[in-house]
Amino acid sequence: MDTSVKQSPEPPASPAPAAAAPSPAAYRNLVLATVGFALTFWAWNLIAPMSGDYKDRLGLSSFQQSFLVAVPVLVGSLGRIPVGALTDKYGAKLMFPLVSALTIVPVLLLIPAKNSYGAMIAVGFLLGLGGTTFAIGVPLVNAWFPPHKRGFALGVFGMGMGGVALSGYFTPRIAKHGDNLPFLVVAGALVVFALVAAVLVTDHPGRKVPTDTLAHRLGEAGKLRVTWELSALYAIGFGGIVAFGVYLPTYLKTWYEMSPTEAGTKAAGFALVTVVFRPFGGWLSDRIHPAVVTSVALLLAALMAIVQAFEPPLDPVGTIALLAMAAGLGTASGSVFALVSQVTPQPKVGSVTGIVGAMGGLGGFVPPLVMGAIYSAKDSYAIGFMLLSDLALAGCVYAYGRMRTAQREE
Repeated sequence: MDTSVKQSPEPPASPAPAAAAPSPAAYRNLVLATVGFALTFWAWNLIAPMSGDYKDRLGLSSFQQSFLVAVPVLVGSLGRIPVGALTDKYGAKLMFPLVSALTIVPVLLLIPAKNSYGAMIAVGFLLGLGGTTFAIGVPLVNAWFPPHKRGFALGVFGMGMGGVALSGYFTPRIAKHGDNLPFLVVAGALVVFALVAAVLVTDHPGRKVPTDTLAHRLGEAGKLRVTWELSALYAIGFGGIVAFGVYLPTYLKTWYEMSPTEAGTKAAGFALVTVVFRPFGGWLSDRIHPAVVTSVALLLAALMAIVQAFEPPLDPVGTIALLAMAAGLGTASGSVFALVSQVTPQPKVGSVTGIVGAMGGLGGFVPPLVMGAIYSAKDSYAIGFMLLSDLALAGCVYAYGRMRTAQREE
């Protein structure tokens, strides 16, 4: 018997637990987690939509501008590791309102920091906290939903990543009515959510509470083979989404000579498709093995990357290829987390989620650098898309060949 966890009293067993319908409390927590995820991700991405204004105001180079945008994303990705482990220990009822409330501080600090590059970097570091809530919501939702509903529930929760798209669309438009207004609006929304979450978010009564140290739990999660297998798959699926979110406007402007507004609109369409197909990947994983769904989704992304490598005209072939690629990557990002709930011991879901989520976020920042370097050297993006297809094909084969037979490690 594992002595590192203690079991809270179990609720009375239902006659048919495998087929039990989720409780109203499960859906309440799912809605709250998704809303909180979206709001904190909006906060996490507050700097990027305004980066052009900061570049002009502070006289930044392109590298300085890129670094400013990257700091909160990198910190938020890495921060998921300890936050996921803390959620295992203290529960989402404490962690969700706490992290949401703490995120208000850097959001408001963006106002006095906006005239200093050094201050913006420091505040951007703190703003990374908003990107960690992914590692709080997954174990919360996973605990409340029975196995046959977890894939869809985690997919719905994953739609909260649309907070990044909300920020990209609304932040600059709100700023037209006042430089500081976006920060005040987001801070106000976080205040309301933190108060509501403190009252209404509840941990599952059967949640297993670890009693060992944070470092030990992270070490134990790191020892699980599936942690790194899932990290690699998520780095391809979600990493591809992040990479295209960052680089697609540049690609469309450079290769297809679009205006910034038109390129931004096309990129938003790509992001919307990924958000919609994430719960589809989870829903499908409730009916078909999530490893099979992941494999087929990555195969679709790989094939569309090959099509795009031949540099087709945007209308209609390029548009179809990019949107189909978005569907594949979105589906894969949803099915991978259905796989997490299937092969990860319940007390370690938060810790494993933190590591997998971190690798997915970090996986999105290598491809844009590679694409830019290849274009500078070869005046073409073809090699970059072929590299993407190679990675996706490798993930497709591994998901089908190995992860279909992966068992829950205890």
